[in-house]
Amino acid sequence: MEVKEGYKQTEVGIIPEDWEVARLGNLINNIEYGSSTKSKFVGKIPVLRMGNIQDGKIDWDNLVFTDNETEIQKYLLNKGNVLFNRTNTIDLVGKTAIYNGERPAIFAGYLIRIKVSDSLLNAEYLNYFLNTKPAKKHGRLVLSIAVGQANINGQKLKNYPIPLPPKLAEQEAIATVLSDTDALISSLETLLSKKRQIKLGTMQELLTGKRRLPGFTGEWETKNLAEVCNKITTGKLDANAMSETGEYRFYTCAKEYYYIDYYAFNTEALLISGNGANVGYIHYFKGKFNAYQRTYVLTDFTANPIYLKIYLESNFKNRINTEVNAGNTPYIKMNTISEMEISLPPTLAEQTAIASVLSDMDSEIEVLEKKISKYKQIKQGMMQKLLTGEIRLI
Repeated sequence: MEVKEGYKQTEVGIIPEDWEVARLGNLINNIEYGSSTKSKFVGKIPVLRMGNIQDGKIDWDNLVFTDNETEIQKYLLNKGNVLFNRTNTIDLVGKTAIYNGERPAIFAGYLIRIKVSDSLLNAEYLNYFLNTKPAKKHGRLVLSIAVGQANINGQKLKNYPIPLPPKLAEQEAIATVLSDTDALISSLETLLSKKRQIKLGTMQELLTGKRRLPGFTGEWETKNLAEVCNKITTGKLDANAMSETGEYRFYTCAKEYYYIDYYAFNTEALLISGNGANVGYIHYFKGKFNAYQRTYVLTDFTANPIYLKIYLESNFKNRINTEVNAGNTPYIKMNTISEMEISLPPTLAEQTAIASVLSDMDSEIEVLEKKISKYKQIKQGMMQKLLTGEIRLI
């Protein structure tokens, strides 16, 4: 690969000529293994474990705790400590996160605490670099594999090559840009969570009649799904009938749809996955399509199909959980669908109005999800370019 002027080839890839590659062990004060204290679900202080290390940050859900004062004093985390997941499967070993002092905590034995030398290395810069492809690639080179478990011990971790700008201020500037991007993503995720909660509350009110939209009155009724859907059948095809060059949609039991060369249905339909990991998943489509033999196809509605889809997405899972047939591949029977009870407003107009309100909320959530995904992709690109000096900050 040709190296452009002002850059050089190193073991971590191409970096600017004025950057250096240093061993992590020369940039830190200490590396420590975590506590082996027995944890519990209620206690004085959290014990962070492998599962709490997510995407460079600490996930404070699913915590365990300890009351052991000796262990707390010895393993209490300090702001700026970088936690490194030293053992797990080959895909999960090497995950890192920085502790920002959100709440007091200690760390468990499968984690390593890295204490950086503040005059040589910015902790956030290190955390971001350890989550880049060059760092993960190097981690693969030093892995020890035993009985399906991958391991990077403290000595190997000290040998990690770290690309460094000539001044600590540049490390700090890079870390600040990426941290600001993380803060933006976090704020959007908080907004997304809020919108999902609002939608859930709105669904619980609108789909039960506890709250009526303006202009609608009258008693609600309860009907079986078969009473508001005159035809419930299945597809006829094997799952491998799909064609990459097909013109028509082909629905299997997956969350996504595929394509096929010919169609068997030309109508408005709800399609429900009848087996597998996504059993009960619901698609809506209007047009020409085909379906797998374990996909249920609901057509010929006397109720608003979008309302029915939203109602099923909110309530069908409980029915599946009580009636699904277990085994190697979980599946549902025809009567699980046909006898499902649906609460309905008395008029099609009210069903349509409710469906419209909730669909608009779904659209807002989908737009926000795509925005978050886009910013995460942008951040990954920024990390690769900033942490290798391909882009320099002024």
